[in-house]
Amino acid sequence: MRFADRLLTIVITVTLTSAFWIIAGDSLMSRWSPGSDPEEVETLPEASESDAPADVSPTQPSSVDVSGTPTITGADTATLIIPVLDVQAEELVDSYSDARGGGERLHEAIDIMADSGTTVISASPGTIERLYKSDAGGNTIYVRSDDGRTIYYYAHLRDYAAGLRQGQKIRRGQRLGSVGSSGNADPEAPHLHFAIMRTTPDAKWWEPANAVNPYPILSGQAAQ
Repeated sequence: MRFADRLLTIVITVTLTSAFWIIAGDSLMSRWSPGSDPEEVETLPEASESDAPADVSPTQPSSVDVSGTPTITGADTATLIIPVLDVQAEELVDSYSDARGGGERLHEAIDIMADSGTTVISASPGTIERLYKSDAGGNTIYVRSDDGRTIYYYAHLRDYAAGLRQGQKIRRGQRLGSVGSSGNADPEAPHLHFAIMRTTPDAKWWEPANAVNPYPILSGQAAQ
């Protein structure tokens, strides 16, 4: 091959190679941004349902008229007992409508005052749906009624009864733990924060529910 022919072949080869890399380079740059690795494949974490929010408030949003009578019925609630041992009905105080959080929300529960360590018992038969420790409620217990439509909430416990576990069936009057000041309760005023919430059988223990005032029921002032 003559020198001129070889030179022409080299020029054509170089030109075609350059064109290829220009096209390939544009394609790669369209997939890459400064500071990223072209070989890296972005993966997103799989979505998963959490059992509960990071913290659960000791009261749930309510759509119940707090000035009205309790909207809770059933044999289990008709036979509720005061969930702190040796506390009498006349000692109870109706703090259900008291303001909390600087007036931003209602208490939607009653505080049953007692010495630290006093036995806390189950107000009703049911199933322990959750033993949960939160910043607000401290050591808490959620008990769901046998029909699944009522949740009884016990908060600020000092401790749990030995052997107590989630999923356990409990009877009315069974020991659950003891009065304390865990969570955001005042250490100088130990008490049991007790709430009643109407819900649906398929709702989670932490989902919003309709609060009911326990005071008229436990004090005997509500129609049974």
